[in-house]
Amino acid sequence: MTTPASAVLHQPLTLEFDYTRSLGPVLSQYISGLGAKQVIGGVLSDGRVAVPPPDFDPATHDAVTEMKPVASEGSVVTWSWVAEPLADQPLDHPFAFALVLLDGADTPFLHAVDAGSPEAMSSGMRVRARWADEPTGSVRDLACFEPADASTSPDQEVGEPGETKIGITSVRLSYDYAASPEESVFGKALKEGRILGQRCPVCQKMYVPPRGACPVDGVPTSDPVEMPDTGIVTTFCIVNVPFLGQRIKPPYVSAYVLLDGADIAFLHLILGVDAHDVRMGMRVRAVWKPEAERSFSMENISHFEPTGEPDADYETYRRHL
Repeated sequence: MTTPASAVLHQPLTLEFDYTRSLGPVLSQYISGLGAKQVIGGVLSDGRVAVPPPDFDPATHDAVTEMKPVASEGSVVTWSWVAEPLADQPLDHPFAFALVLLDGADTPFLHAVDAGSPEAMSSGMRVRARWADEPTGSVRDLACFEPADASTSPDQEVGEPGETKIGITSVRLSYDYAASPEESVFGKALKEGRILGQRCPVCQKMYVPPRGACPVDGVPTSDPVEMPDTGIVTTFCIVNVPFLGQRIKPPYVSAYVLLDGADIAFLHLILGVDAHDVRMGMRVRAVWKPEAERSFSMENISHFEPTGEPDADYETYRRHL
């Protein structure tokens, strides 16, 4: 089967969430120092000063307890120019990502250098910290570095450790997903309310969703075969814990559904039945969204629900667990 390039589906996707963690005693001091326009390193077992300070020594694995201030100026070890900054990068105009070795530190760390042009960048050049106008208690309190002509030395002492901080970082990944020719045909069929599979001509396994080649035998699979939208529950879990972005109120069931005639189960929702009544071998049927609400994804199937038929015998699906 040959699929024209124009028929391949593309979908822009954005994965975004807030990552929350306890910074612990070491990084809490480091973040507090940045808010006070001070860079703090951690003293390792061999006497070297690492910036940012690690929680544990990389050689002995002991907890790092001694902290030491370093200068807010240093030298560029190596660098790479960013001509077209992406959203949420340190600067909204061209800049360099560089490994900066601060005076008093023994390990360089990655940060942005606002140099104006790549011609202004060079390994060994002196840079100094540019601090945020208003500290927010995050790594962004050190906004970036900029070229410097003279050096300074650390002259501050590390204060007593304060309370452990909680760090919240917004994570965002935007990309364009290009489906394979097989996935594109599969997605278009889903929009029509049909499920397609493809069979390996050697081992005869039926793959749903389809694959271009059998991962067992490495040979191309057959042309698409229309599959029934009924099957059985193989394994499942009951979701009881709420989480950010959850669309269904717990408890509900997330299960692997093995369609009739298929050899690979896929993950989907089981609704229309009390979560505690779901069981292995239960016969289920797809519940499709209205045609006007469909796209090209498995979400066209709203969920699976019991058919009321007798459960499948364990021996019929044992090898699919």
